[in-house]
Amino acid sequence: MESSLHQVWESAVGSPFVPTVGKGSQFFLGFTLLTIGFLLTGLFGLNRSVVNIPIIGIPASAAFAFGAVYMICAVGVYLEHKSKRGQNIEYPVIYLHPLSKFEPYIYPANEMSAIVEAENGPPIFKAVSSSARQLFQLLNCIRFATKAQVQISNEGLRFAVEESRVMQGTVFIEKALFTTFNCNLPEIDPSDDESIAPDLPSFQISLSALLETLQIFGAADASNARTSKPDNDGGYGSNIRQGRPNAFSNQALGMTGVCRLSYAGIGSPFSIILEESGVTTTCNLNTYEPENPEDIPFQRDAMQVKIIMQARWLFDAVTELSSTTPSRLDINAYPEAPYLSLSASGHLGSAAVEFSKGRELLETFTVAEKWTQSYKFEMIKAAAEAMRLASKVSVRGDEQGVLSLQFMVEVEGGGVSFIDFRFVPFLREGDEDEDSQNEEDEYEDEEH
Repeated sequence: MESSLHQVWESAVGSPFVPTVGKGSQFFLGFTLLTIGFLLTGLFGLNRSVVNIPIIGIPASAAFAFGAVYMICAVGVYLEHKSKRGQNIEYPVIYLHPLSKFEPYIYPANEMSAIVEAENGPPIFKAVSSSARQLFQLLNCIRFATKAQVQISNEGLRFAVEESRVMQGTVFIEKALFTTFNCNLPEIDPSDDESIAPDLPSFQISLSALLETLQIFGAADASNARTSKPDNDGGYGSNIRQGRPNAFSNQALGMTGVCRLSYAGIGSPFSIILEESGVTTTCNLNTYEPENPEDIPFQRDAMQVKIIMQARWLFDAVTELSSTTPSRLDINAYPEAPYLSLSASGHLGSAAVEFSKGRELLETFTVAEKWTQSYKFEMIKAAAEAMRLASKVSVRGDEQGVLSLQFMVEVEGGGVSFIDFRFVPFLREGDEDEDSQNEEDEYEDEEH
């Protein structure tokens, strides 16, 4: 008779296995058997003969075997489902039944959630997404860092990463992208100052562990989406984009999965429950104290450049320039032709890409005067996944040279999500000369 895995779990709940030796006595029995095994082994070593093999040798081996099993059952098979700060539990955890002897009991998702909620109270955040794949695709665009800063608000989830305070990537997942979204923030005390806004729940998690968790059921689809190549015709007018569902995708075959996210509060793990085709996986990711780094400042009121274009064109330009393994990228914007120019230089040579027909290729083009800045090429290349995935990109630059790349990504279901990158430029030679001149002037003033 065939039965599903869920039915097996339900039947195991009603009739748990009770071992002959209780869990409280397993440690004492295991220790006693190991001690007897050591004594018999020593005795057999002093009187080694064929006659003593069945009398002393076999009982010694049996005592070792059963003693080791009972010791493992006593101290090595029961894991607490609570996650405390400081533990290194960053990967899926299998919860084992405390009364089982050898076989683990995997709690169903609804039972595990009920246990955690009963002990810790209702979580401050719960959300359900109909596709873990789109969450993976968005967060995969900022995987250049190992940890991500997560902030929960009534509007959605904000994931932010940075590298050495010169590069920053942010993904904001709006609540409209979730099937259900519940956020129970602490209530404001009326006696407190209304001008003081409550701190939003924030924490750090391992971004690599989160991505590995989200692609448990969709590793093949995500891998194919990353390695797939555009059509040979290279036409920009094609409506077929990489990574979208086709006739053989899970969405078309009616095999869509469900991703449940929850966060109970400070010190609690970030819980992820994945359900697909009757199989449920529960993962608790360890959370860390937030560092609360400041965002790279961008002067919106002093923007020098604002360009909106197709993200694929920027992706093709960066891919073409990377063939020379450059170390820096120069971005030049002009009020007239060639309008926008990207040039890269390295040990193997230099190359440039110009958008000379800017009025035809660029949807929005606003440049007050010539704007030239240089950036580390590897930093710009780190945003290549967002360039490939997005439909449009907004290129903006301020007076200080900070570059902002904001990508608009069309997700499944007709929604839109935004990924924002900010880059700090190289110090230009003119600025270096000006700084050195200021230092010389200050030195002369001190002498006088």
